[in-house]
Amino acid sequence: MSHTAHIRSHRKPRRSASTIAMRAGVAGGVLSTLAVAGASGSANAAEPVTQTLELPTLTADLAAQIAQSADATQQAAANYELQAERDAAAAQAAKEAKADLAEAKKKAAEEKRKAEEAARKAAAERASRDAERAALSASVEISANSGSGSGSGAGSASASADASAGVSTSTASGSAAAVVAFVRAQVGDAYVSGGTGPNSWDCSGLVQAAFRQVNIDLPRVSQAQSTAGTQVSLSNLQPGDILYWGGAGSAYHVGVYVGDGMFVGAQNPSTGVALKSLSYDPPSGAVRVL
Repeated sequence: MSHTAHIRSHRKPRRSASTIAMRAGVAGGVLSTLAVAGASGSANAAEPVTQTLELPTLTADLAAQIAQSADATQQAAANYELQAERDAAAAQAAKEAKADLAEAKKKAAEEKRKAEEAARKAAAERASRDAERAALSASVEISANSGSGSGSGAGSASASADASAGVSTSTASGSAAAVVAFVRAQVGDAYVSGGTGPNSWDCSGLVQAAFRQVNIDLPRVSQAQSTAGTQVSLSNLQPGDILYWGGAGSAYHVGVYVGDGMFVGAQNPSTGVALKSLSYDPPSGAVRVL
């Protein structure tokens, strides 16, 4: 006991039993509450805890920028793909163009070779005909100089014509032999409507040029040539006679009889100037100019 315990004023007041009981009840309630809370906390601790994170909210401007960026990226990808397709197409086109160019050059070279070959052949044929014509001209000059007064001279000229032309003109003499030799030398030339030589003819152009060799100027067209001389029977033909097809004065074709049932004429584009038998295309009539 303290030294002041006997002093009444210094003693602590005694609590009443009711107060103590109340406080004990409160304390017990608190302890009970804590015990329940602790049990509840232990039960809750066994359950999984789900944590929710709140993301920041996108503003309208940020969303628009993201959308715009996505569109730009998609457009760029599309542009790259289109450019790649264009590059591939251009490469293929260039490859095909190169192949076409090579093929065109090859064809052009082949055409050039064929043209040159044709030109060489044509030149060779012209040279051959020119040589034949020169030989015939020489024989015609001999015939013209000898005239028709000497049988031996005429025979010599006829023999020369025969050897060069390959056609029997044994009965031709003088000017007739020259006409026959000329038309025979043109065999193989081209037929061209309106042609008057030296390498292409139509029918009346050839006949006119043949008689010009002996200084006889015939009309230009077939109709007039069919009446230019004396009408003769087809059964009494002589080399140098003009044959015609159609009526006298309205003939559509002419040629020159060269003997042995043969004639020379500029027939058509497919045959050109040709040596044919009278049976190939029998004429309608004949005129004798020489």
